[in-house]
Amino acid sequence: MSGARIEPGGWREVGPFVALFARVAGRVQGTEPPAVFLTLGRHRRLFWGWLHFAGRLMPGGRLSRRESELVIVRVAARRESAYELEQHRRLARRAGLAREEVTAVEADADHPGFSVRERLLLRATDELLADQDLTDGLWAELGDCFEDRERIEILMLVGHYAMLATALHTLRVRPDRPR
Repeated sequence: MSGARIEPGGWREVGPFVALFARVAGRVQGTEPPAVFLTLGRHRRLFWGWLHFAGRLMPGGRLSRRESELVIVRVAARRESAYELEQHRRLARRAGLAREEVTAVEADADHPGFSVRERLLLRATDELLADQDLTDGLWAELGDCFEDRERIEILMLVGHYAMLATALHTLRVRPDRPR
């Protein structure tokens, strides 16, 4: 992969609020200011709308952080998004996933620590990424474990992180360096 197609912006390109937000986010994560914010932040109006939407899914969604991270890591692995994998491996560990569970999610392997709900989430993620749809049978199975608002959120979470993986890959955004 070549260098960034759009370099992460500085204070002048992203403005003081995005720059400050990225600096704080980097400190919290133990990295340099995240390139995802400094790159997408070059389009300030779109950035704040995206950030609000993304925050409603994770961390502010109905799914547990552990469940959200299972989905996000699976999407990142399937879409080969080095940036998202680097970010969300750490976040998944903070959300309670063991290192072996994260490895299993990335490798499409089962893990004895996964609940029925979690296995359904991974199946739904795989089917959505492969077909952009769910079979009626899987939809019904999800209905046994998830309420309707959670099922909507699952669809939006998978779609959002697939879109983000595409944007980050196309923009050639490099993973953030640890501090």
